[in-house]
Amino acid sequence: MTIAPKDPPRVDAHHHVWRLDRGDYGWLTPALGPIFRDFALADLEPLLARAGITATVVVQAAPTVAETHFLLEVARASHGLVRGVVGWVDLGSRDAVATLEMLARDPLVKSIRPMLQDLADPEWILRPDVGPALAALPRLGLRFDALVKPPHLPALLRAIELEPGLRLVVDHGAKPAIATGAWEPWASQIAAVARNPHAHCKLSGLVTEAAEGWTTDSLRRYADHLLACFGPQRLLWGSDWPVVLRGGGYARWLQATTVLLRDLDAAERAAILGGNAVRFYEL
Repeated sequence: MTIAPKDPPRVDAHHHVWRLDRGDYGWLTPALGPIFRDFALADLEPLLARAGITATVVVQAAPTVAETHFLLEVARASHGLVRGVVGWVDLGSRDAVATLEMLARDPLVKSIRPMLQDLADPEWILRPDVGPALAALPRLGLRFDALVKPPHLPALLRAIELEPGLRLVVDHGAKPAIATGAWEPWASQIAAVARNPHAHCKLSGLVTEAAEGWTTDSLRRYADHLLACFGPQRLLWGSDWPVVLRGGGYARWLQATTVLLRDLDAAERAAILGGNAVRFYEL
């Protein structure tokens, strides 16, 4: 008797939770309207259930190690729903490697995200004091989530050339300026990153880079380019909840995703919507 392989779980590979009274979300201000409030996993769970999603990766939203420990508490209390944590460490600090070694002992810690988009120096990742921590990530079984915008891509490309073992995922497609229709140099630079076989990319965050009133056609050129560059085996779907509330909400982005991926076969869609996240993050 042959047992058919199980389909991979549906995974939301990128969402957040936060509690304002923690006090370390410097970017989160009243100007951000609907997302300037607390968001708990319980708020997300009904959306996941309606979407058939049974596993998630929660991602840091504050540049503190305390944030990482907060997310680990959330994951441990989630009854197996949150299967991975993307944490934060100051990779340029003297104790960065020791901190990474400490966090890597927890199997829920899967990746580190230094929030490169918020740093003044677009080449910060190439600083000599950051190098030892980047080199330690593969040794410790940790990945690197790159929260970048197009100006950071040249330095990111150089960094992965210097650290060929680094397992990288670019968050939100590197945030192309969809609202203005900008294309180059983003298109060429993200293609260059994708030529590294260890580089992955999240199909997430596009709606908050689009203009108000976006349609699926507004996103199509950018999503198709990411698919052409990374292929269906290196794209990971994520909601970017609750930030996605600023771009139409969870259900609307998921519906747009369904349209954007409808020309793929079932196995390719299953990979993007879950299988790739399980493999990349070892969930």
